Amino acid sequence: MALNAYLNKRVTVLTLDGRTMIGTLFSCDGSMNLVLQDAIERIIRPREEEVPSEEVPLGLYIIRGDSVAVVGRLDEELDKSIDWSKVHGEVLGGTRHT
Repeated sequence: MALNAYLNKRVTVLTLDGRTMIGTLFSCDGSMNLVLQDAIERIIRPREEEVPSEEVPLGLYIIRGDSVAVVGRLDEELDKSIDWSKVHGEVLGGTRHT
């Protein structure tokens, strides 16, 4: 499916350095550069840190195409049912193009 089909829809973006951003896809181009509106970064912390996970508001946010690993449609109903401050997990780690 072409990324244009996700325009004005809520998406999740996983970057090559392991960050997760959620927002409304406002714009994209052939180089996979993305503009997210009402974007947040979701920071999931390991359980042993004993610090709650958090969501950091980013507002209008540009993600360069060369740092995008995965883009997917967000299931908004499921997403709203999760208390993200209580979710813990291991750090994803980075990915690199060679």
